[in-house]
Amino acid sequence: MTQPDYSPDTIERGRLLFARPFLFVKGCVKLADLPPMDRLEIAFAGRSNVGKSSLINALCGTSGLARTSNTPGRTQELNIFESQSENLRIVDMPGYGYAKAPEPKVRAWTALIHQYLTGRATLRRVYVLIDSRHGAKDNDISVMNELDRAAVSYQVVMTKVDKPSAKDLESAVAKTRAAIAKRPAAHPDIIQTSSEKGTGLNQLRSEIALLLES
Repeated sequence: MTQPDYSPDTIERGRLLFARPFLFVKGCVKLADLPPMDRLEIAFAGRSNVGKSSLINALCGTSGLARTSNTPGRTQELNIFESQSENLRIVDMPGYGYAKAPEPKVRAWTALIHQYLTGRATLRRVYVLIDSRHGAKDNDISVMNELDRAAVSYQVVMTKVDKPSAKDLESAVAKTRAAIAKRPAAHPDIIQTSSEKGTGLNQLRSEIALLLES
């Protein structure tokens, strides 16, 4: 898949944006806990164990900013991270879908996710993470449907692209591209990432830098 051609200035802007520290602010279990809507927000959404926390850590160049776990459902709140030098807030969301947690708690996380996605005026973009080994699942499509209805801009980020074969990755990306082709709120470009290998991080940082500039 052809990736966008970013200028050297944009790539450098993205690098500098994430070279400066981000700090964990708080975990929120209800909308009333969220910080004031005083800066641009981006959010990371995806199925349980898709690699949201690992990607945030890789993006910010640290191993311990967002808590990671091999147990699906480890992130149980809206975890808030803020740049110490830019008006940027990152929201790490609870994974949707399968999670090792009581069903009422999973339902509460799911409701919180949907309330946040459709009711936050400063939310500029949602990055919908999809495991490249599995492609888009029904609950990924459900979240995209809701984002389309709410007119919230989102961009698909394929994770763990170092895991499948080149042929399987190409197939997963093609199917995902077809799934978003006619969606009104979807960004047309798919970002392919590997937190372990660093693949795609410059592209993701550049996209976020462009959001801040706009």
